[in-house]
Amino acid sequence: MQLPQIYPLTDVQLSGLSHAEQVKLLSVGGATLIQLREKHMLAREFYEQAKLAVRPGVQLIINDRVDIALAVGAQGVHLGQDDMPPEAARKLLGPEAVIGYSTHNLEQAIAATKLPIDYVAIGPIFATTTKSDTAPVLGLAGLRVVREAIGDFPLIAIGGITRGNAPEVIEAGADSVAVISALLSNSGLIEEATRSLLRDLQDFPR
Repeated sequence: MQLPQIYPLTDVQLSGLSHAEQVKLLSVGGATLIQLREKHMLAREFYEQAKLAVRPGVQLIINDRVDIALAVGAQGVHLGQDDMPPEAARKLLGPEAVIGYSTHNLEQAIAATKLPIDYVAIGPIFATTTKSDTAPVLGLAGLRVVREAIGDFPLIAIGGITRGNAPEVIEAGADSVAVISALLSNSGLIEEATRSLLRDLQDFPR
């Protein structure tokens, strides 16, 4: 899988906007792979919002919910260590779906490359305020170790990534940076922030 250099995650509470509104602004700013992450809504409400978030030209990834990804025709799912096993998700979603998998240390990342997934997410790279139950911070040194261990397997870095440190994260070996606060903290500047981050990373080799 060829990952874009930025991988935004939506957050209704942080942005104050619906998932669909966030996806529209992020995509206008240049994002092409976007994850809908929702931990608070009832399933029916999340389904309705996810359905409205589907847009041409955007690969939409649903966090955790394989059922909702299937129901709205999203391109795939992102699974955590305690979610449905990737093998089961692959059987349900089929060979063309994008399946991502969260890891938090070197051992998990190496094991994940043996699973039927398309990319590994590793983090937190830095301290983050958008998730409370985080694993120990890896830092850039930890990211470099993971990159060396998994070779060319597609790798997304997540956790505390900002416009200021994103270039360092790409230099340390990530194919893509997962970003939340860096793009969503000011709902009126989401499009501009997305475009600016892409511009900051455009000179880094893929």
